[in-house]
Amino acid sequence: MGRLFGTDGVRGVANADLTAELALGLSVAAAHVLAEAGTFAGHRATAVVGRDPRASGEFLEAAVVAGLASAGVDVLRVGVLPTPAVAHLTGALGADLGVMLSASHNAMPDNGIKFFARGGHKLADELEDRIESVYADHRTGAPWERPTGAGVGRVRDYDEGLDQYVAHLVGVLPNRLDGLKIVLDEAHGAASRVSPEAFARAGAELVTIGAVPDGLNINDGCGSTHLDLLKAAVIEHGADLGIAHDGDADRCLAVDHTGAEVDGDQILAVLAVAMRERDALRSDTVVATVMSNLGFKLAMEREGIRFVATSVGDRYVLEEMKEHGYALGGEQSGHVIILDHATTGDGTLTGLMLAARVAQTGRTLRDLASVMERLPQVLVNVPDVDKSRVTSSAELATAVAEAERELGSTGRVLLRPSGTEPLVRVMVEAADIEQARSVAGRLADSVKSALG
Repeated sequence: MGRLFGTDGVRGVANADLTAELALGLSVAAAHVLAEAGTFAGHRATAVVGRDPRASGEFLEAAVVAGLASAGVDVLRVGVLPTPAVAHLTGALGADLGVMLSASHNAMPDNGIKFFARGGHKLADELEDRIESVYADHRTGAPWERPTGAGVGRVRDYDEGLDQYVAHLVGVLPNRLDGLKIVLDEAHGAASRVSPEAFARAGAELVTIGAVPDGLNINDGCGSTHLDLLKAAVIEHGADLGIAHDGDADRCLAVDHTGAEVDGDQILAVLAVAMRERDALRSDTVVATVMSNLGFKLAMEREGIRFVATSVGDRYVLEEMKEHGYALGGEQSGHVIILDHATTGDGTLTGLMLAARVAQTGRTLRDLASVMERLPQVLVNVPDVDKSRVTSSAELATAVAEAERELGSTGRVLLRPSGTEPLVRVMVEAADIEQARSVAGRLADSVKSALG
């Protein structure tokens, strides 16, 4: 059995890769591991369990709840809520762990299990490895320790969760959204009730699309991975801006009043300037990944804000933020972490903060986002190569050095081996798109020659 946990929990096609048996077993293993780590020591354990609207979430939720209760954990079932809501409630309710069933922006047939530790934090790799080990031992014959009688966990619905989470979101806003007309695209996902409620309470006039989940339509041609419907709706309704979430609402992308996309880098830039103005940007530093557009780095330099780059993945952004106490970080894809108010990427919170900046300044989102200019970026995937030699090939190092000399200070080259496929990703940024394409093509040829 290969490693079950990926970069964001356990994910696969529901009822094929991710079965009820696997969900139940992992939940029992998680309870045992966290208990051994002392998380449950001295008191009866409690878990918060939520899901997105996927049809498969119904049976997977039942399996997870059964597994936790059979291990002696009391369960608060919060129903359909965003991933960051489950993380928030895990911390706010003093629960010992949280479980979210979602495959985020993936298509409907997929689903996933994400575990949160006490406080609503993602599990460290070491705890994930231990959960897998305990689960594997059980599959090969090691028996579970099973409570009986009054020792089994109790299950109840926690319907207050939605209102509690919305109140938190609205309560941390620096100002209201009165006077703004906003289109929300909920991706027929987990934020279909939460996000409109939060924006309405904050004072915005709303037009909502993609907010009628039926279990089968999540992320289907809508949400943060398909912005065309949102762009059209913003223009049709004369809105000030549009906000798009993905299926579990841990992402946020935006559209300005002209229908132009505002990506995660631009959102980070707008929020970084806003937070610095109100002394909320600790160490005047923002954290993003190496895939952030060079225009973001240059904009932060102009604004006197330090930029720290991490490996690709919001978990690495979060690790850097927690280690050094930074307040803001995120990814180009729209994962934005505002650590004073959330333990993970929160798309609804991000959208609210972005809209609050528009309302506070009286400027358009288009104007605010112009703080950075997105440089043309070309990405080429080079398949069927030995990706392990990316950093050791002298021939490739020479080709990269030549490309960097040609691009100078207004361009950038990044060669990155894929984490899941036998290919190397070549990314080139330049002030001119034709130059970026030319350099990327030559580097792709060099990767084939050196690593093929």
